[in-house]
Amino acid sequence: MTVIDNNIEQIKSDLIQMWTLVINQMEKARLALVNGDKNLAREVRMNEKRVDAFELKLDMDSEYVLMLKNPVAIDLRFILSVLKINYNIERIGDYANGIAKVAERLDGPVPEDILQATHLPEMFYTAQNMIHVSLKAFENSERNSVNHLFGMDEKLDKTNNNANAIICKLIQEKPDDIMLILNALSVMRKLERTGDHILNVAEELIYYFDANIVKHSKKNEDF
Repeated sequence: MTVIDNNIEQIKSDLIQMWTLVINQMEKARLALVNGDKNLAREVRMNEKRVDAFELKLDMDSEYVLMLKNPVAIDLRFILSVLKINYNIERIGDYANGIAKVAERLDGPVPEDILQATHLPEMFYTAQNMIHVSLKAFENSERNSVNHLFGMDEKLDKTNNNANAIICKLIQEKPDDIMLILNALSVMRKLERTGDHILNVAEELIYYFDANIVKHSKKNEDF
């Protein structure tokens, strides 16, 4: 392997580790919320520094390759994609951290009726599945898997678009739980934004695999 090949393999390995860490962060944040587990929430908060450290390292290593190794063709596309994917994965880590903060300040688990009314279990499932699918697509160069991400995000958008009506109805029904319900809304927004960031990742994967720029294209279009 050439020096640049070694650099690229190391960057890929680090990004996969960061991606996997963020997947674990989101799952722990979910469990902390639904189980009222403050210790798990604090674990997520502490691990946020690891996510940030990965982001900084990947940025520096990618910039080093760009400046000193003069990558071309697919190597150049890889580095440019990594710089943007890195940012988006770190932002998802921030959302997991934000959900953990919500879990920390609640007195206990979110009641089952509020979970079901807000569709939080389905939103978590969809958002987490998107993160998994995008990682596998990157790790194994599974181009066909990327297209599925656009349809999955539509599910998150649909629930999020109904969020205000859902929350208003819940507040009318449970006026004593206003703060809890508003915290549930905050989590809904974070999960919807997670989907948006995975779509950004999907666009970068398409660019890396196909040299095709699809930014600002319709989300449900097949590329």
